[in-house]
Amino acid sequence: MAKAKSETKQGQWVDYQPREIEDLIANLSNQGLGPSQIGMALRDQYGVSNVKILTQKRINTILTEKGLAQDIPNDLLNLIERSVSLRKHMDQNKKDYSAQRGYRITISKIRRLAHYYTKEGKLPATWKYTPETAALLVK
Repeated sequence: MAKAKSETKQGQWVDYQPREIEDLIANLSNQGLGPSQIGMALRDQYGVSNVKILTQKRINTILTEKGLAQDIPNDLLNLIERSVSLRKHMDQNKKDYSAQRGYRITISKIRRLAHYYTKEGKLPATWKYTPETAALLVK
């Protein structure tokens, strides 16, 4: 299968070698950025529009190889952050029923996603969502 034009031109104007890009990813991860934020930083600050074309690996794969991957997948962590902020809002605004509904929907999404990740082996089988542990994870 032939490569697309953008794939062949990508490597021509980028001044970084694959090893240098992997080091940049490790440095950005040590600064506290997640995989999607690392991708945006590489695109905006370093001119690397597609890491996979240059390194033949995804950002998450590189982070896993270097031992910098997060324990909890990024999409699940984002949902947990949302639930913590909704719970804090609901404590201050007891009659906000739309926030209560949004909180229940978010909890449902967390539980479904957690079930998927335990089935795939990315989370331990004993992992359960509780509001108390969620508040600790976000901090």
